[in-house]
Amino acid sequence: MKQQSKARAHTNIALIKYWGKRDNKLFLPMNSSLSLTLDAFYSETSVELSDSFEADSFILNDQPQNSQETAKISHFLDLFRQTAGIKTAAKVVSQNFVPTAAGLASSASAFAALGAAMNHATGLNLDLAELSTYVRRGSGSATRSVYGGFVEWQMGTTSADSLAVEIDDASWDIGMITVAVNTNKKTLSSRDGMKLTVETSAFYPAWLESAAKDLVSIKEAIHKQDFQQLGEITESNGMKMHGTMLGATPPFSYWEALTVEVLTKIREIRRQGWQCYFTMDAGPNVKILCRYSDAEAIQKLLTTAFPDNPVIISKVGSGVKLI
Repeated sequence: MKQQSKARAHTNIALIKYWGKRDNKLFLPMNSSLSLTLDAFYSETSVELSDSFEADSFILNDQPQNSQETAKISHFLDLFRQTAGIKTAAKVVSQNFVPTAAGLASSASAFAALGAAMNHATGLNLDLAELSTYVRRGSGSATRSVYGGFVEWQMGTTSADSLAVEIDDASWDIGMITVAVNTNKKTLSSRDGMKLTVETSAFYPAWLESAAKDLVSIKEAIHKQDFQQLGEITESNGMKMHGTMLGATPPFSYWEALTVEVLTKIREIRRQGWQCYFTMDAGPNVKILCRYSDAEAIQKLLTTAFPDNPVIISKVGSGVKLI
């Protein structure tokens, strides 16, 4: 057997956050979430299956990965191999066009691309909804990178129905700006941060209740194309998620001093009349939801304030595809 496939997937930024697992093996979330897929950041991954390979290999950003990282990929590939009834070893080559492990959702695009390539290489040809349940096992947020636009990850009750659903193509002048505060690898991974929050934060039960209400409200805003409501819910939900971390034992935060300066600047820009709302994932980098038609003007204001930090505009991204 010899088969090869290559796929591209874009990152997504959660507007209603996923923060915490109820099943660490199946990656089942504690709450449903909703995201926006971004065009500017993506991963391209190829999978080659061959009987001539003695074992799996994994090359990331032109660098062969160690046995520990390769084992993680092998475990993920096994999900597809078991369903396909094969044991063929694979060569995986991936390129992330987004900083890895810096709170910019590189794992989402990486596992979505890997899953799509493996889906095709094995001949399984799962539909996108079922594929989202597979890529979830690599990274929870990868579930949402299967689709473009606004995407809901429904928490479900089992592994089979914890999947992604496309909500809206976001073709109504939606954009996002990323201010890269620090793109180095985080000292505390998202997985470890989630676990600590779920197990110890006094604020976590209230977060779950609030997130469920926020999801209903933001879907209404999307349906009505009410940008202000969309932005206000996005900003509020993101800050509430970060608040749960301050209630953990020990308390922790992904913010840096410059993060706070950026948030203050965004509020100032908003007072000037621009519609822009911030959100953050597990990292110090700030994402700003805005009208795409306003993005260049807002980018200029941010670049002037923070000349040493990349300020990147993104339009709405598409779903995963073979290339």
